Amino acid sequence: MQLDDFISIPDQGRVVDAIGEAEKMTSGEIRVHVTPKCGKDVMRDAIKTFNRLEMYKTRHRNGVLIFLAFESRKFAILGDSGINAVVPADYWDNEKDTLQQYLKQGDPATGLCKVIASVGEKLKTHFPIEEDDENELSNEISFEQ
Repeated sequence: MQLDDFISIPDQGRVVDAIGEAEKMTSGEIRVHVTPKCGKDVMRDAIKTFNRLEMYKTRHRNGVLIFLAFESRKFAILGDSGINAVVPADYWDNEKDTLQQYLKQGDPATGLCKVIASVGEKLKTHFPIEEDDENELSNEISFEQ
């Protein structure tokens, strides 16, 4: 199965655009990674992907990964240490609830766009855009088979 079997090409563009819009307001970085399957522990696989994508290399340790394993019907949202130090303990649970609703409706792109916008607002609060801000991580959806 290919990425566009899960998220259409136009919807992939919507997601990438949502990341770009969210990152205009913050020094934080947001990535979406999609894979067909994951192991029993989705968070462990998400952490491995976070590290493989070198998301910990942001200046303020404020990267956020949205990890989806569509055939396994699992997903995880995780932030780096900088963002986790300033958001409430249940923050990621609230974002996961939003995404879960849209996944159940078969509309992953809208769910991703809503979560990305919300995460962008939270990042903006704690990590506003800086004059010398650089896009430290790709906005493209990463995919592995």
